[in-house]
Amino acid sequence: MEYEPDVEAFEENYRDAIGFHRRAEQLLSEGWRSSLVFNVAAVALERYLIALCHLYGEMPLNHNYICLMNAVEGVVDFPKALNKEIKSLDFIFGICSLDDYFHATPAESDSTRVLSMCHEVQGQFDQVKIASIRAGEGYRYAN
Repeated sequence: MEYEPDVEAFEENYRDAIGFHRRAEQLLSEGWRSSLVFNVAAVALERYLIALCHLYGEMPLNHNYICLMNAVEGVVDFPKALNKEIKSLDFIFGICSLDDYFHATPAESDSTRVLSMCHEVQGQFDQVKIASIRAGEGYRYAN
């Protein structure tokens, strides 16, 4: 089955991911609360993953981290440890249960952990593929 990348959606999410990522790093360097840094970095990570989905035309069932990674791991060779770390974020947010929603207060180590994940995910983008779709070469991904 062939998938077309959604170039416009990719560009928007990729640009937003980079912006949120930079802002989270800035907040960290300025000494803001770790919970704020964590939340901004978590949005950056989500947007990176959504951008990857659009780049490969692989849409997740939902926008929680488990669903995003389930979609992405089919088209990008993610390191197993990174995949597991990203999926574990759903437990911090308490996303697994709609009946008993719980949002834990992230620790300072959670903030730096998510920023580290952002750096790793940023490195998973195929810059050759991005350049080809930006050039309008109609890059197609065959699965």
